[in-house]
Amino acid sequence: MMSSKPLGSDVNFAWPSAEIAVMGPEGAVNILYRQEIHSAEDRTRLLAEYRRHFLNPYVAAAAGFIDDIIEPRETRPRVIAALEALRNKYAPVPSRKHGNIPL
Repeated sequence: MMSSKPLGSDVNFAWPSAEIAVMGPEGAVNILYRQEIHSAEDRTRLLAEYRRHFLNPYVAAAAGFIDDIIEPRETRPRVIAALEALRNKYAPVPSRKHGNIPL
């Protein structure tokens, strides 16, 4: 996903293998489970658990950040259909808050 609904995108698709997160899983596990990591095995187990529960497109879809999870072979027709649906979309440009200052 290259954008999101909160940033104003119109259509968001993700593949089932997508990893959607603010930071990488290693860093997240180190921060979230700092107290529980006592060995390399603990870290590996917690990393796998984090990937399974949080680092997938289904969590983002349930939160409304993704419109649909599609198979890679469906990408071209789905993107074409989305672009055709948005062909005549009109979004007014926000007014400028200030002009350019002379330098």
